[in-house]
Parts: sequence; structure tokens; C-alpha cells
Amino acid sequence: MLLAGCATTPEVDPMQQRVDAIDANVARIDRTVSAQSLQMSQRIDAQQQELRTLRGRIEELQNENAQLQKQQRDLYADLDKRLNGVAAGTPSVAAPAAAGAGIAAAATTTGAANEQTQYLRAMEQLRARDYGAAVESFRSLAATYPNGQMADNTQYWLGETYYVTSEYDHAAAAFQKVLTSWPNSRKAPDALLKLGYTQLEQNKLAQGRTTLQQVVTKYPDSEAAKLATDRLAKLPR
Repeated sequence: MLLAGCATTPEVDPMQQRVDAIDANVARIDRTVSAQSLQMSQRIDAQQQELRTLRGRIEELQNENAQLQKQQRDLYADLDKRLNGVAAGTPSVAAPAAAGAGIAAAATTTGAANEQTQYLRAMEQLRARDYGAAVESFRSLAATYPNGQMADNTQYWLGETYYVTSEYDHAAAAFQKVLTSWPNSRKAPDALLKLGYTQLEQNKLAQGRTTLQQVVTKYPDSEAAKLATDRLAKLPR
């Protein structure tokens, strides 16, 4: 009994307590750091994925921009080719009527001269790529001389001006008017061709395909038919 009463509880080593506390803090810090590291790693992975997505989108936009620039260059090249083709073929004004033909003949000659002057001015504006001025000139010319010597040409080039500035609804209407009002015009094959092009630009693919096929059928030996055939070959099946 005496021996039992004299027994004491083992003393805790203060140094060990400090070591244990430090170990616990270190373990807690390790867990916190690990959790933060995992979150940081996940955040970095998400940002890298977002960066890859953005880079991919940038490449897509760059490709789209390059295609648009090429399309615009092609439009300008096609327009310049057509303008150069008609530069030497502009209809000339008829010679003045013989004396005695009357005032009416003189007035007709004067009207034709004025029409040609305005037409040439509009064509120069188009060659200079002053499209706003060219549209206004062609529209004024069409309104003033609806049945003039160059009315079909005027309407066609009005459509071309609208087409090159991507005003496709107006372009389609202008080309259609050539076909409706002057079905036998020399500009009819080109007007039908460009109507088909315009419909494709409007995402009316079925109509555009049909119109281009009409070019090939109606004007098989024309340059317009060759261009229509090339464009049809490039359309998706």
C-alpha cells in the first residue's frame, strides 16, 4: 500500500510536446499546400485549355480573313477584267442626222451624246473604285434614259457595282432587270452568270446552282458558260 501510494504519473517531455505540435502544424501545412497546389494545377490546366481554344479560334479567323481578302481580290480582278474588256467597245454616238431630218433627229442625237457622256463618267468612277459615286451615276443614268442606247449596259454595270460592294440584294435585282427587259442583249449571258454568283453569295445555293446551269444550257459557247462550269465544279455536292 505504501509503495502504491508513492507511485507517480510519468512526466510528459515538454520537448516532445513541441516536436509533436510542430509535426502537426507541418502536416496541416502540407495538406493545405497540397490542396492549393491541386487547385492551382487545375486552374493552370483550364487556362492552358482556354489558351489553346483561343489560339485555334484566332487561326480560324485568320484563315477566314485570308479567304475574304482573296475573294475580294478576285472580285476586283474580275471587275477590272470586265472593265478593260469593254473599254474599247463602248458604243459610239451615231453621226448627226442629215439636214432635213428634222429637230427630232437632232434631239435624239443630243440625247444619245448626253447618255454616252454620263455613261463614260460612271464607268470612270467604277474603274477608280469610287463605288458610291458610280452607283449614283448609274442609277441616275438608268432613270434618265430607261430606253437609251446603253440602257442594258447601264443596268448591268449597276449590278456589278452593287456586287463588288456586297450589296447582293440590289445586285440580284439589277441583273434580273437586264434579263427581263433586254433578254437578247449581249450582256444577258454575263447578267445571268452574275445573278448565279449573287445567289450563291446570298446562300441561295440551290437557286445559284440552277442559274449557273441555265448559263451553260442557254449560252454553251460563251465565256460566261465556261465560268459557270468552273464555278459549278467547285460547289459542294
